[in-house]
Amino acid sequence: MEQTKKWGFWLLTAFVVGNMVGSGIFSLPSTLAKIASPFGATSAWLLTGAGVLMIALVFGHLSIRKPELTAGPQSYARALFSDRKKGNAAGFTMVWGYWVASWISNVAIITSLAGYLTSFFPILTDKREMFSIGGQAVTLGQLLTFAVCTVLLWGTHTILVSSINGASKLNFVTTFSKVLGFIFFIIAGLFVFQTSFFDHFYFPVQTGPHTVEGIGGQIHNAAISTLWAFVGIESAVILSGRARSQRDVKRATITGLLIALSIYIIVTLITMGVLPHDKLVGSEKPFVDVLYAIVGNAGSIIMAILAILCLFGTMLGWILLGSEVPYQAAKSGDFPAAFAKTNKQGSPVVSLIVTNVMSQIFIFSVISRTISDAFTFLTTAATLAYLIPYLVSAFYSLKLVWTGETYDEIKGSRVRDGFIAILACIYSFYVIITGTADLTTFILGIGLFFVGLLLYPFVSKKFANNRQSV
Repeated sequence: MEQTKKWGFWLLTAFVVGNMVGSGIFSLPSTLAKIASPFGATSAWLLTGAGVLMIALVFGHLSIRKPELTAGPQSYARALFSDRKKGNAAGFTMVWGYWVASWISNVAIITSLAGYLTSFFPILTDKREMFSIGGQAVTLGQLLTFAVCTVLLWGTHTILVSSINGASKLNFVTTFSKVLGFIFFIIAGLFVFQTSFFDHFYFPVQTGPHTVEGIGGQIHNAAISTLWAFVGIESAVILSGRARSQRDVKRATITGLLIALSIYIIVTLITMGVLPHDKLVGSEKPFVDVLYAIVGNAGSIIMAILAILCLFGTMLGWILLGSEVPYQAAKSGDFPAAFAKTNKQGSPVVSLIVTNVMSQIFIFSVISRTISDAFTFLTTAATLAYLIPYLVSAFYSLKLVWTGETYDEIKGSRVRDGFIAILACIYSFYVIITGTADLTTFILGIGLFFVGLLLYPFVSKKFANNRQSV
């Protein structure tokens, strides 16, 4: 029995904001200060935000014009091809890449959360050796961290299996709380904000012994850093099969982006206005330093609480998203039919179990060098899996504009939609080029999708027979 209660605008918006605003926000101000002036950093945020807005508009456009394609970018990949066999293979490959990437991102979020828990449980960093595996010593801290990560993974699994609707409400509460936390941070920061730090809003930045970046180089370098802050913009589209209205999907995607972008820009500027540039550049924990300037020694505790709250919501949202991709794909006939099975609460139980078992394997990376090496390898290989869906979606939007499909039934400006789709394509190319800046990352990423193509003939026999028409 599948859940029937649909999710509205605010629940979907919470997933977009929650999945976009994760642990990266706590280190970004320091990272940006090293490569850009305040003007360069702000310009990069606006440039990246404008590019991602084009992608958000594409997602909104497709959710309205193709409401039957509820599996997100993988549905668009299949529909992009008129040849059924090519479309089916493309749909599966897209699901495969995104799904593997979700194993990695889930583990990265969970281990980051465990890292912030050390502020309250310092025993997690205990260096006493307990035993060895393959000649590698395992410390008490590593063992306890592994246990904590395992509890976090399967505790979240239990929440999602028990009630998918309850999990969505819990995600809304955590996202609302984290946004409220950042608002308090911003207000408090204004009381110690030094406008004199912005007397030189722009200045050349030395990034190497003999390298000084002007405004163009600063914006480019900072844009690469800000790029990853927007992964998750596709959350509402992937969850559109649970949405009350496809218009809610469009509104949630755009609203979520604007909320996240506002938080990122304001927090970055507040941090730059509280800490002198030289101190911010050398800071490993800029949020702690800012809070120390406001409340003293309690700053690190407040930051740890905010980070834990932030990461818990992000963990809940990404684990759900990781299981939702193969679940919706299985319903559409793009993945083995077993993944479409739900329990009485409407939770994709099989998809959740398999996804989290794979994540559990990589949680061993905290104590095993072999697993850690594999985790690092897949992290590099999975880079493209989060980036290519943007390009595929933009191409499909452009195809609809070119062919005029749906424009007889749903009125709209093909010129406007085409302009947005072209900008989204250009930005998506830029995203892929900058996100996979080195050839090794690109080759490994392509290799991951190639593995999906190799697997497709063997697993396609287990797909559902009632594949949706495209």
